[in-house]
Amino acid sequence: MEYNTQTYDRLLADLFDKHPTVQKVGFGAGAYKPGLAGMEAFDAALGHPWRRFRTVHVAGTNGKGSVSSMLAAALAASGLRVGLYTSPHLVDFRERIKIIENGEPSMISRESVFKFLTDTDLGDLSFFEITTGMAFWWFAGQDVDVAVIEVGLGGRLDSTNIILPELSVITSIGLDHCAMLGNTRAEIAAEKAGIFKPGVPAVVWGWDDETGPVFEARAAETPCPLFFAEEFEAEDIGLDLTGPCQGINLRTVLAALELLGIEADRDALARTARITGFRGRWERLRTEPETICDIGHNPAALQLNFKRLAEMGRPLFIVYGVMADKDLDGIAPLMPGGAEYFLVAPATSRSLPVEALKDRLSSLRPDIRACAAPSVADGVKMAVEKASGVPGSLVYIGGSTFVVAEAIELF
Repeated sequence: MEYNTQTYDRLLADLFDKHPTVQKVGFGAGAYKPGLAGMEAFDAALGHPWRRFRTVHVAGTNGKGSVSSMLAAALAASGLRVGLYTSPHLVDFRERIKIIENGEPSMISRESVFKFLTDTDLGDLSFFEITTGMAFWWFAGQDVDVAVIEVGLGGRLDSTNIILPELSVITSIGLDHCAMLGNTRAEIAAEKAGIFKPGVPAVVWGWDDETGPVFEARAAETPCPLFFAEEFEAEDIGLDLTGPCQGINLRTVLAALELLGIEADRDALARTARITGFRGRWERLRTEPETICDIGHNPAALQLNFKRLAEMGRPLFIVYGVMADKDLDGIAPLMPGGAEYFLVAPATSRSLPVEALKDRLSSLRPDIRACAAPSVADGVKMAVEKASGVPGSLVYIGGSTFVVAEAIELF
């Protein structure tokens, strides 16, 4: 098959159809394959490309995308050619696989995606196994010096866990994907700590009575040196990543850079979103009325976001949708009571239908003013129009990565 725009689009559509993503279909239908055997065999067939560059491995419940991007920006500022592998993408599949160099991001080329998919036997691999192999293959071919690799889900059984990194990083721990990872923060921490490797330093945010002993026990068993990020000196840097949890993410990054022996470049860290093309984290999409989107979707992330919104004291218009498997019982009490809600269901089979969302919120939060919109686009339009007539108002779009992805395309 010869490369052109049409054949690329068709091949990518086939990838999503034959190897569906967890984001689209959930953890069934072969989208999620826990365990490393399949990935190890795939990696061997590719010639172990990750062994040709250094790596930093990043896991965690919330903040791992931000931490990965900050690390990539800082490492690139030190003169390194840096690979960055993150998930999910919001608009373009190629967002997952980038090189950061000279203050600019370069996504994997369409031609490279096409070559990998046509030249490689994909068998019954999962979508994430395929994209992980693609990232390692492309980074090796592009002669990166180091790659920052974000875990997809959990850690211990994640496809990325075949690497032997120079540093393991774990961001904040919360309750998410409990059916796969455990019902307590301690159980989830144990899964995340599965990325620890013998002799490889690990840095964690942060120590608490529930997760701290888990990390300490795992580090002793591995064994590996263990550090907690709050033990390192903090520094105040104005970031273009402006979400409410970015302070602890920054402290985690500063600790990681110190352990790597890399001087923190304040300017690079301050411009992380611009340098890496990182989107959907408290991102301003419009100035009048001010419109913010954020992909935070579990109670821990939304507690911070909703608290920040409420503390602003501004008229709030919130476009909100959620996946059917998320903890709406835990999220509903956190939702600002004075806001006006425009409920939506993004175009994925995993989303909670909008009428079901409205019914459940009516039961959980009868004080909330909410209407159901036919689509994300309609919900955004309704919210922006309503907010436009209210001085000082703020539109917030969130609850799901899919809601944010559809909203971003509108702007």
